[in-house]
Amino acid sequence: MHWGILIVVYPYITGLVAGAFILASLERVFNVKEIMPTYRLSLLTALSFLLIAPLPLLLHLGHPERFYEIMITPHLQSAMAMFGFVYVWYLMMVLILEIWFEYRQDLVVLAREESGLKKYFYYLLTLGSLDLSEKSLQFDKKAVGFITILGIPSAFILHGYVGFIFGSIKANPWWSSVLIPIVFLFSAIVSGIALMVLIYGISTLLRGKSINMPCMDKLATYLLNALIIDLSLETLDFIHRVYESVESIHIMGQMISQKLFISLIVVQLMLGTLLPIVLIVVTKTFNVPAELRRLVYFMAAIFVQIGIFSTRWNVVIGGQLFSKSLRGLTNYKMELLGIEGLLISIGLLILPVVILIVMIKILPPWKEDIGAAS
Repeated sequence: MHWGILIVVYPYITGLVAGAFILASLERVFNVKEIMPTYRLSLLTALSFLLIAPLPLLLHLGHPERFYEIMITPHLQSAMAMFGFVYVWYLMMVLILEIWFEYRQDLVVLAREESGLKKYFYYLLTLGSLDLSEKSLQFDKKAVGFITILGIPSAFILHGYVGFIFGSIKANPWWSSVLIPIVFLFSAIVSGIALMVLIYGISTLLRGKSINMPCMDKLATYLLNALIIDLSLETLDFIHRVYESVESIHIMGQMISQKLFISLIVVQLMLGTLLPIVLIVVTKTFNVPAELRRLVYFMAAIFVQIGIFSTRWNVVIGGQLFSKSLRGLTNYKMELLGIEGLLISIGLLILPVVILIVMIKILPPWKEDIGAAS
């Protein structure tokens, strides 16, 4: 089996990036004021996970030190090779630029109020742009709006192309589907919203602040809608495969009922999709107190993350479990240690959270922390 758990982690992380950025775009582009408390936090989260996104691929390469060749000797007809260009575009021209324009005023304030090395550090981050006139601030606001609009299709491309890679492999009936890129995209939105429910809630509690329940309610509403759309698309894909009744339908049915029953039916469908939908619907239907509502949202978000990771597992690993002759199934034995082992993968999932904590210390996402930083 050529692709292991590292290739499972890769689309999972890129999905979190795309989902978090799309959530941030709702506030900035569509003026959804309820989720304003998550805007900056979503940007920092997207950047933290995007910085780690290429590492699973680099670790999977036999010679990771040659990664730069994708940029200097591009193969423009390769979907995988295009990742390098999409990644650099999204990192440099979208996320970093939007965060800089969004934080520029705060960076100038911090550069003036801090002392010692911090003062010079924040001054360096301003890139020498210290103008806080009304005209300059208005330009920053317009720049953020323009970059966000540009970033929405960029986020779609960033994760949609991952689904495109799998969907375009015609020789594999488990992957070959025109709906795979769309399914990947909506599952990314689901995972990104669920991640922000967890990060916003936990970070607010750790700061000793009260959680903005209208914000959490709106996030839960978006999560519910995205879950329903994602479930509908996956159901449509399954019905389409059954309706076609190609020769591979028998081996795929055998694989689902045997090898993937726990990860696909139990974890992905029941725990990761249906249970969160039921939890949120019940909470929305009945007059549930805020404390219990918040707890239910946290539980739903956790189950969603488990379900989305299981989705990536079922796509990547599941597509390699049957033989090319469609006559039998094989097993995947995951290592505990080693460069493609379980511990490395867990480390790759923890590392973005560590980076996010550092970024929050440097660039506080809450306005009230800027004046108190000094």
